[in-house]
Amino acid sequence: MRRAAKVDDNQQEIITAARAMGCSVQPLHTVGKGVPDLLVGISGHTDLWEVKDGKKPPSARKLTVDQILWHDEWKGCTPQIVDSVDKAITRVNYVRRSMKGCHLSNGKN
Repeated sequence: MRRAAKVDDNQQEIITAARAMGCSVQPLHTVGKGVPDLLVGISGHTDLWEVKDGKKPPSARKLTVDQILWHDEWKGCTPQIVDSVDKAITRVNYVRRSMKGCHLSNGKN
């Protein structure tokens, strides 16, 4: 039997901040097996975020074995480690700057 998915204490505040910036956010933490915690839509780009609690010591923020394996085997976008609201804001702004001028077939620029 699978135990309940562990959620970092700052996950909800990171979700709230991303949504306040106009992002779509789908929590995935219940999937388990190393799958990143959040699927984040930013200006037509899909990002994967692994949430870690930046208030914990570095040893408590390490990726699990399952997370390392999943990240290594994933052929899509590289999952981002997001450990604070500031990092979430920085990532959203980076993606938006990178996407400027890109033509997206779904028109969500």
